[in-house]
Amino acid sequence: MKQALAILHFLRDCAERGERAALVTLTDVTGSAARAPGEHMAVAESGRSLGSFSGRCVEAAVIAEAQEVLAEGCARHVRYGDGSRYIDIRLPCGGGIDLLFTPTPDRRQIDCAIAVLERREPLTLQLTQDGDLVAARSDVDHCTQWRDTAFIVRHDPVLRLVVTGHGAEPAAMLDIARAYGAEVMLLSPQNSLVEDAREKGMSAALLRFVGRVDGLVIDPWTAVITLFHDHDWETPLLLQVMEQLPFFVGAMGSLRTHLERQRRLLEAGAIPDDIARVVGPVGLIKATRDPQTLALSIMAQVVQAYEAATAFNIPRPAPSTMSHPHGFIEQHARSERGGGALQSSTIVDVNQTLTADARFDRKEDQAHAQRI
Repeated sequence: MKQALAILHFLRDCAERGERAALVTLTDVTGSAARAPGEHMAVAESGRSLGSFSGRCVEAAVIAEAQEVLAEGCARHVRYGDGSRYIDIRLPCGGGIDLLFTPTPDRRQIDCAIAVLERREPLTLQLTQDGDLVAARSDVDHCTQWRDTAFIVRHDPVLRLVVTGHGAEPAAMLDIARAYGAEVMLLSPQNSLVEDAREKGMSAALLRFVGRVDGLVIDPWTAVITLFHDHDWETPLLLQVMEQLPFFVGAMGSLRTHLERQRRLLEAGAIPDDIARVVGPVGLIKATRDPQTLALSIMAQVVQAYEAATAFNIPRPAPSTMSHPHGFIEQHARSERGGGALQSSTIVDVNQTLTADARFDRKEDQAHAQRI
């Protein structure tokens, strides 16, 4: 949930002002719904709120219910939509949602939850129907679910994007990422680009020489995008990044450029498994030359990967690399809603030849890739 940290800050701000507030949590969904279990709203006794559970279909009722809960001081578990006792409140999608109202959650637990997320660690909130809330750093196997009589909610740190490069492409990338709400960091040898990013309130550092960057820390909720026209900058940065745990690494350039990138990494000592983690050419829209379109294309691919990495809080598999008589095969795959799949493969021959590159979601495309 992108707004988890903002909602926690809302609750703490209310407490600091002496205003009571309720945390409202979506625990169950029947049929179709706009949000998934684990989504939150925060409602102050004045009626101010943050977050939503629908396209404004039930929010007014939720605010009114939260104010009642705050007045009574007792938690509630309420259904809206299909099966609800409120026959005049229906969801357009025809489904039903169950909401747990937690009045005036413990300030110490809210502070703990904020601290965990601001350290960029996964957070678990344990909510009971009696109104108790306990916050803690999440273990790897924690996921959003009912556990006996308590509802467990897992929140991962927000998507962080490290953008490296120079020229128009990084500038466009920063604007798109900021509009999405990602945490952004820029690394660039272009002084004007660094100054502009800092003026916009983003973290930015000037690259003064080709090599490793001091203090660059990458966590499993960070994506790294390289957007260099002078590719000499790339190799040491990619080597440093691959020593850590980004969920996505992408690089700008043509297929020929990507082959050369892979060869440079191999010569610099990177192993094929790590080289295969670098997606190139990066972006869902292939062969675009417009900086804004490229930025949008990359951001969509990054968000897609982030959603897959954090969906259902299931540990994600590592990218796979298979042996091949002519080199190594880079593989990327993702599940699609409805059971289909998208897959891409790049067979890289370390002796100069790019054997094949295919992206397919149809049988005829797959057959064509096999023939190449």
